[in-house]
Amino acid sequence: MKDFIYENQVIWAQVDANQHMRHSAYADFAAQARVELLDKLGLSAKVLHANGLGPVLLREELKYLKEVNLSDTLKVTVELLHSKPDGSRWTIKHDVYRQDGVKAAEILVDGAWIDMKKRKLAVLEGDILKRFMEIPHTETFLEG
Repeated sequence: MKDFIYENQVIWAQVDANQHMRHSAYADFAAQARVELLDKLGLSAKVLHANGLGPVLLREELKYLKEVNLSDTLKVTVELLHSKPDGSRWTIKHDVYRQDGVKAAEILVDGAWIDMKKRKLAVLEGDILKRFMEIPHTETFLEG
């Protein structure tokens, strides 16, 4: 897949007392972007569940750059910054842009996969690994 952009509007429930988007809503936008991308790649929650896998976030880092307000339309990118060859550990980078093209935030998430039966971290194999690796890569992507 070449590029992926998730787009949606900031709603009332995502606004804080200062009249801008609350901090945790940025993470929600990024999470939804990841889910949408995985769905497009054929790795829906249903497919992952059928294979006994679930994504696990190990770290999430948000850098707020510019204010986002109620009813702003945001575009969120999803790019693989780093991955082990077996897809077991990875870092995904999100850039959040306002409708005026200004970058409002950068989000990095480190993750892994959990074997839902064993409740232990897992590796990806076969078609699931192939599809996961189709996530658009950053220009500075590192494997290993």
